[in-house]
Amino acid sequence: MGQKALVWFRRDLRHFDHAALYHALRDCASVFCVFVFDRDILDALPSREDRRVGFIHAALVELDAALRAAGGGLVVRHGRAVDEVPRLAEELGADAVYVNRDYEPQAIARDAAVAKALASAGRALHDFKDQVIFEQDEILTKGGTPYSVFTPYRRAWQAALTPDRLQSYPVGDHLAALCPPPAGAALPTLDAIGFSAGNLSELPMPTGMSGGEALFADFRDRIDRYRALRDFPARKGVSYLSAHLRFGTVSIRQLASYASFQGGQGAETWLSELIWREFYQMVLWHRPEVVDHCYRPVYDALQWDDWAEGFAAWCAGQTGYPLVDAAMRQLNQSGYMHNRLRMIAASFLTKDLGIDWRAGERYFAQQLIDYDLAANNGGWQWAASTGCDAQPWFRIFNPVTQSQKFDPAGAFIRRYVPELAAVPDRDIHAPWTLPPLTQSALGIRIGETYPAPIVDHAEARARTLARFRAVTPADKASAGAS
Repeated sequence: MGQKALVWFRRDLRHFDHAALYHALRDCASVFCVFVFDRDILDALPSREDRRVGFIHAALVELDAALRAAGGGLVVRHGRAVDEVPRLAEELGADAVYVNRDYEPQAIARDAAVAKALASAGRALHDFKDQVIFEQDEILTKGGTPYSVFTPYRRAWQAALTPDRLQSYPVGDHLAALCPPPAGAALPTLDAIGFSAGNLSELPMPTGMSGGEALFADFRDRIDRYRALRDFPARKGVSYLSAHLRFGTVSIRQLASYASFQGGQGAETWLSELIWREFYQMVLWHRPEVVDHCYRPVYDALQWDDWAEGFAAWCAGQTGYPLVDAAMRQLNQSGYMHNRLRMIAASFLTKDLGIDWRAGERYFAQQLIDYDLAANNGGWQWAASTGCDAQPWFRIFNPVTQSQKFDPAGAFIRRYVPELAAVPDRDIHAPWTLPPLTQSALGIRIGETYPAPIVDHAEARARTLARFRAVTPADKASAGAS
């Protein structure tokens, strides 16, 4: 118990039910808490107004205050984590560094480099499972291989779930081991690390541990209606916890425990969404090449269209398809997009515009507050039919019928596409079908005040089918013709 340790916070910005913090406090006499604004990540961001940095900074302010109230506090550095963590261990006389595992390829390489540097100085890196219930090889098929389809994975996940998997780590029992930061240590401002504090101070969702708890408390009152409402972006149906899950300001064990024991269709459906998150984490860990390549290698041969104007119109929400445009404008304005809309927008880019899923995945990565490599990559490959999906490549969303089904009154469209506010409900999903005189009476002119459709969906669908048939084995291609 004489040892000193660092707990290196990354995507786990809370001081409760925290595996690495619990083990460090239990095992060591003195524990310092550390966060690094990693320049290997930050310097690669295309904007100095990245919402994620604002979200992280706000979470750190709250975490630092909570740790200081318990006798500790955060030591925060701005530099390359592979350099700063070993340097901090040396400066603070730590014998070991405790972390929660990260499953992204670059994070795995970073942690290996840190472990090597620590070992060369006689120190250890101890890592723990924290951001998922099951990781790596814990859920495999009976043949010992990773699952490639979600539904059987979900069944195996739920069959393996036991109460001990959901037990919280009682961090509060061991807080006496926390050490305060060195004298004068303070959390740097956003300006100090090169980001625009003015533009990031007003985020469109509550931040930090308190924000996560407030959102979860609100969702608990609505969870019974989750299954019925979750696909309708104009309704308050989803949990809005995705960014908090991404940065660990909530505990996955507490969320999964609540959903598991609550019961009912709403909770069961939400638990399935939490399992989807782990499914994609598992896929990324076993198949890191999916970051740049199709999960199904045959589709690496797909010939996508190089259409800069089409991609720019999609990014800007100017495709002429109202629900697609509303979805993209929501993303650009808020850094968030409703999950049903993510599927619709991704399907439109890949199957109506014929543009490579990787371009859309990168755009989402730049814009989303809740960007998570595993989930984003998995979702895009699902929509593009290049990934893990029991449904074949000839599933192509019709953007008009999706709009009619999931925003029937056009409420979501009107919020983000105000040009169409006066269009009647029945016409707002395909306003280009309105006669010119009716358009004039409504104060719109398709092609002028709002774009005409950038593509014809039926023609685009035919091109997509031909694109996939060109690289699909004959037996599967013929099945798709039925």
